[in-house]
Amino acid sequence: MARTLLDYAATVRFERLEKGIERAEELKVFDLADVDELLARTVGHSGHSRLRRAIELYRPAPFTRSGLERRFLELVEQAGLPKPVTGFNELGHELDVYWPQQRLVVELDVYETHGSPAAFERDRLRQEDLLLAGIRMTRVTGPRLKRVPGQVIERVRRLLSQQGLGAA
Repeated sequence: MARTLLDYAATVRFERLEKGIERAEELKVFDLADVDELLARTVGHSGHSRLRRAIELYRPAPFTRSGLERRFLELVEQAGLPKPVTGFNELGHELDVYWPQQRLVVELDVYETHGSPAAFERDRLRQEDLLLAGIRMTRVTGPRLKRVPGQVIERVRRLLSQQGLGAA
């Protein structure tokens, strides 16, 4: 169904595409994860951007715990990076921002929540647990995201690309 929607997006008016997606959902054959996976592989297809825009209605609002997370997610979206999940639980650890397909976590750090010796130790253990499970983590501090947001997002883009499934 995902491939059909992508090809359909290249040939019909946007309103028809929206109705087609709605009908697929009514028939219970629409799978947002399948469409996202296809879009990650078909950048450059003539229906890509239209389908990406049309499916935004079907996305749940991302859960965020802070303004820092909201700002980071805005920058990710503006950069056209694949959409991550937030508040995901992996190995008993809640992850700030996670791309499951690329197995990449971005931990958004501020001193106020990570500034004690116990928090410092927990953070290192969590990072090691994830690494042992094949999940890489990078850390982005609030001050760095504020100072050099373009550089932060470009580094995330490169990290996603290293996993073989990231943005171009």
